[in-house]
Amino acid sequence: MIRGQVRGEVRSPALTRLGALASLDQAAHEALVAAMEETRSVRVRRDLMTEGREILQPLLLLSGWAARVRLLPDGRRQFLSFLLPGDLIGACDHPHALAVSTVVAMSDVQVCPLPHAEPGTPLHVAYAISRAMDEGHLLAQITRLGRLNAQERISDLLLELYERLTLNGTVHGNGFDLPLTQETLADALGLTSVHVNRMLQQARREGDLQWRVGHVRLTDPAGLARKIGHVAVRVSER
Repeated sequence: MIRGQVRGEVRSPALTRLGALASLDQAAHEALVAAMEETRSVRVRRDLMTEGREILQPLLLLSGWAARVRLLPDGRRQFLSFLLPGDLIGACDHPHALAVSTVVAMSDVQVCPLPHAEPGTPLHVAYAISRAMDEGHLLAQITRLGRLNAQERISDLLLELYERLTLNGTVHGNGFDLPLTQETLADALGLTSVHVNRMLQQARREGDLQWRVGHVRLTDPAGLARKIGHVAVRVSER
């Protein structure tokens, strides 16, 4: 199945994303296919990495959603970013790196070891761009929490997810699966669940989105981006 995906019949979201970041050569495809032969599944709510512990093996997220999260002593939590198919987890250049946040599965996920990439190779370029985009999305999250109002926070996050899922080929008709509860959105956006629910209802009334459990459709992504001043993360001219 995976070999067929690489040769173009049905591409996996992870390969689609990495191929969108850089033109992957045959060596890159072979390395990814070999890594995917070591795919393992992780159940929802299980940790993939734990804050403060050594990263024993960087991972490539193949399917499902995960999140970087900080847990406070009193039980409060802050979701720092969401990880989507094709994202790298724990990719560090220095030895004996420690995880700077816990990474938890938000749905059942599949991961595989992240193949090694020599500097200057297409796969290394894809990794570099991916990490630069991670930084850009973290900066966007800081701005989101620090300066946007509640309605803007929700719309800005949904636009980011729409753009990232478009990159891995899992957006269809401006709609995408969203395996997040309103409580999770609240913990990602510094709001209460009640406030998130109220803002989603307002967005529906204004025609910005259609929402049902597990799926969201943005009516006019470009128009919504203009409405709230959203700027997509770009780190490459490609």
